[in-house]
Amino acid sequence: MWKILIEMQKKLTYTIPIFIILGLIAGSITDPSGLKMLIIPMTFLMVYPMMINLDFKKFLEGGDFKLQAATQIINFGIIPFIAFLLGMLFFPDNHMAAFGLLLASLLPTSGMTISWTGFARGNVSSAMKMTIIGLVAGSILTPVYAKLLMGAVIDVPVKAVFTQILLIVFLPMLMGYLTRKALIKYYGMAAYQKDLKEKFPALSTAGVLGIVFVAMALKAESIMADPSALIYVFIPLIILYFVNFIISTVAGRLFFKRGDAIALVYGTVMRNLSIALAIAMVAFGSKGSDIALIIAIAYIVQVQAGAWYVKLTDRIFGRPDEVVAGDVMNEGIFSLHEDATILDAIKLLDEEHIHSVAVMDSTEKPTGILYSDSIIALLADGVETCARLKDISLAPVVAIQKKVSVKEAIKQMKRTHQYKILIMDEKNNYKGVLTESDILKEISKTS
Repeated sequence: MWKILIEMQKKLTYTIPIFIILGLIAGSITDPSGLKMLIIPMTFLMVYPMMINLDFKKFLEGGDFKLQAATQIINFGIIPFIAFLLGMLFFPDNHMAAFGLLLASLLPTSGMTISWTGFARGNVSSAMKMTIIGLVAGSILTPVYAKLLMGAVIDVPVKAVFTQILLIVFLPMLMGYLTRKALIKYYGMAAYQKDLKEKFPALSTAGVLGIVFVAMALKAESIMADPSALIYVFIPLIILYFVNFIISTVAGRLFFKRGDAIALVYGTVMRNLSIALAIAMVAFGSKGSDIALIIAIAYIVQVQAGAWYVKLTDRIFGRPDEVVAGDVMNEGIFSLHEDATILDAIKLLDEEHIHSVAVMDSTEKPTGILYSDSIIALLADGVETCARLKDISLAPVVAIQKKVSVKEAIKQMKRTHQYKILIMDEKNNYKGVLTESDILKEISKTS
């Protein structure tokens, strides 16, 4: 099941149109009113898993105030007003559709912000912070902007929208934070990163596709009566994203270095359409299907636009600087305490399908690395599996800081004949691992 969901998540440009079509078919041949009961559970399935991977510690990191300020000026000072004008121009008689365009612009950043920034070799750390700021600020400001800009032509239930935002944004956010904390405490950061992290966006995708299906089924009768309306929706969305890319690209080139500029672009162009979809369907009920149609189509435009922009990034901003260890490392370290036994190490290596484990002392500092081939050698020499790790010979620890180049890391591996390097932050806290396979993957990906 996980493989199917992950593939569906990777191919949203195909899966969303498929679910739009399936929803239209279902709504045309059956009475879709019974699907309304699925809106709340599908909304929860869409939003809660997405919140688990948010790392709120990134919010506290400083050093990029200018970049964050520029991002939010574009997000809340420019783009919503462009969306509003496009809505009035293209949907003068369909105020709910116009509101859908506005709503899609009011909730900046999503997991796509982080993913696309990483693909384009941008500043991922700043992109993570943008995601948290954009989500919180957008959730608070959405009812305000909606009332100010659209309150004269539609009945915006401000209290209901605020209430739903509390229920579908901040409550899942709190639950996601607690879930992440509990999972990392129980499994460890390395296992969380390796085995669990990628599953949550896939679950969220299942909720997105479910909501799209329900929204299209509820809207099927009017769409099937005028199919050209579906094509017409693409025009203002394409204009909105194109203008957004132009503004953000120009600002990035004029005021920021390459990595920060890429984060700025994806921190302003990628929208949190899942939250927008949730607000549309929960706060507006069946009336939200017009809004949901706009947002569903926005998914298609957004994913395609993001993918194409990655391909053009080097032409626009130049080739990336030298890749550093922090860009390639796996966050978290699989480790055992020095009082653990060889048998404990064997079990961990088998369960996690890894080839080595760091051995920690009582202060959580690594004292050495135990490799799978070393275990075979020890067993061949007659060492019992009950022997404690502190009593056996371990490979030395090789550690470098995150900002050290991958080229230098390769030289370290050659000098020391150790092919697992521990990565430290600026405060010399151990944050992750870099192996020869990580480097080979990076070379393969960028060649």
